[in-house]
Amino acid sequence: MESQKTLPFFTSSMATIDQSTPTNVSFSSYLQSLSQTPHRLRKRMLATWTPDQELNQVRLRSGADMMRKLKWYDLIALGIGGMLGVGVFVTTGPVALKLSGPSVFISYIIAGVSAFLSSLCYTEFSVQIPVAGGAFSYLRVTFGEFVGYFAGANILMEYVLSNAAVARSFTEYLCQAVGENSNSWRVEVNGLVEGYNKLDFPAVALILLLTLCLCHSTKESSVLNLVMTVFHVIFFGFIIIAGFYKGSVKNLVEPGGLAPFGVKGIFDGAAMVYFSYIGYDSVSTMAEEIQNPAKSLPVGIVGSVLIVTVLYCLVALSLCVLVPYNMIDKEASFSVAFQKIGWTWASNVVGAGASLGIVASLLVAMLGQSRYLCVIGRARLVPFWLAKVNPSTGTPLNATLFLGLCTASIALFTELSIILEIISISTLLVFYLVANALIYRRYVIVSHNPPSQTLLFLFLLSSSSIGFSLSWKFEEQWWVLPVFGGFMIAITAFFQYMVPSIRQTNEEWSVPFMPWPAVASIFLNVFLVTTLKIPSFQRFGIWACLITLFYVLYGVHSTYRAEEMEVGVGEISHPSIQQSKLDIQVL
Repeated sequence: MESQKTLPFFTSSMATIDQSTPTNVSFSSYLQSLSQTPHRLRKRMLATWTPDQELNQVRLRSGADMMRKLKWYDLIALGIGGMLGVGVFVTTGPVALKLSGPSVFISYIIAGVSAFLSSLCYTEFSVQIPVAGGAFSYLRVTFGEFVGYFAGANILMEYVLSNAAVARSFTEYLCQAVGENSNSWRVEVNGLVEGYNKLDFPAVALILLLTLCLCHSTKESSVLNLVMTVFHVIFFGFIIIAGFYKGSVKNLVEPGGLAPFGVKGIFDGAAMVYFSYIGYDSVSTMAEEIQNPAKSLPVGIVGSVLIVTVLYCLVALSLCVLVPYNMIDKEASFSVAFQKIGWTWASNVVGAGASLGIVASLLVAMLGQSRYLCVIGRARLVPFWLAKVNPSTGTPLNATLFLGLCTASIALFTELSIILEIISISTLLVFYLVANALIYRRYVIVSHNPPSQTLLFLFLLSSSSIGFSLSWKFEEQWWVLPVFGGFMIAITAFFQYMVPSIRQTNEEWSVPFMPWPAVASIFLNVFLVTTLKIPSFQRFGIWACLITLFYVLYGVHSTYRAEEMEVGVGEISHPSIQQSKLDIQVL
């Protein structure tokens, strides 16, 4: 009852802060703020919030709450819809042809294990901190404001670029479904630079249509995704059954055997196909719209990853059974494979099914990106109007419209190959940081151990993972790999023995057998990062400099003013009142 009494005051205080926050800052006062940048960086970069503050105080800044209408089956459908996009159709053929051979399904298993381990880390955080910020919120409460901001900015970039890429793929597969050339639906402008001169209006129309749908209601968008996902899974079933029915087991061993490129080829292939699993993290951003987040989130996140892993492995296996790996087409592997067995009509079916999967994955990704930006806006790291939740629809309207327009603009001009190169490294970096944060939170924040022990362990673990991965990539002496691998196992066992961990309460889901799952996730993410090409690191470096500059010039000053004003209002108005806590409805 006490929390209910204090809530009106708390809400009114937050409203007062929001109204009193200056929206227009004069140039002279901004220059004065810049002169205080070193002081503000020291104070804000490592500033953390508690989970209770994230759940209550920060969440109230959006004004209205998001509506809790989603259940566990909605989350599974959202996770499957987010992952079952165009990735498996784009990557399976080239990986089987050049890297893994018929063992491409093993590459999918390895990538699925990595995605599963990362999903476990996400799940524990999402249960304990059920807010829409996903990795941004998890890292902010663990490692501080700057790490959370850096991860959040990379997630947003990954979402916007990948959504633009997927939208352009929609045009290609839709043309394939109706038997036309993809460029016939694009407008070529001679005056523009090559790679940016083919305007894709169907992609723009799809993005704008989904943006309007997401602005209207999350539940209705979830129902639409559920319907599309059911049809897409049926389509996957068609490919699997047709492949095993018309194929031959001989194609798995002829020519060259099951793994013609060796074990290295299987792991290199796993790095390539891993990005077909990107999308499950969108489920964690739905935390504020779930009726029972503590029970539904583990089922939704982990369940969707396991289901997608099985589907991917069976689809890849069916392709290699259908035709020998050296006869797989690089560009349209599934369509050409069906043509070679005399099913020319099936290539149109593949185009239609892929188009449907693209729409579903795009819907889920755009759902997630707006929640990320909304919570980053609550933290005042971007303009605050992006954090507002529409009271009538219960959706982050401003963030949805803003990111929808950004995505449509990129999809209109930019070729697929240009926007895909930078996506991978940003995603793996965020997954790597979340796994590190889970270990730090479990052993330092929850168990109250000295941070030096855990930080030293994480440093040694990352260093040995980098050493192993680079040795694998450059094919160093064979004995180097077991040395690094054995060292990682030894330090993990020593850390588990020497540093105690307090068990989580029975009511809260937590990752079992810690720290081993998080350690494996860290290693696999580092390993996959080292397989990327140099241009990916160069583009990532440029992006990292830009977002760091934005934080120094805007973010740190905005959060400093907001937090100082919030503390001041709280002390003056009612110094004895403690933070109230909003109850999460459990149905």
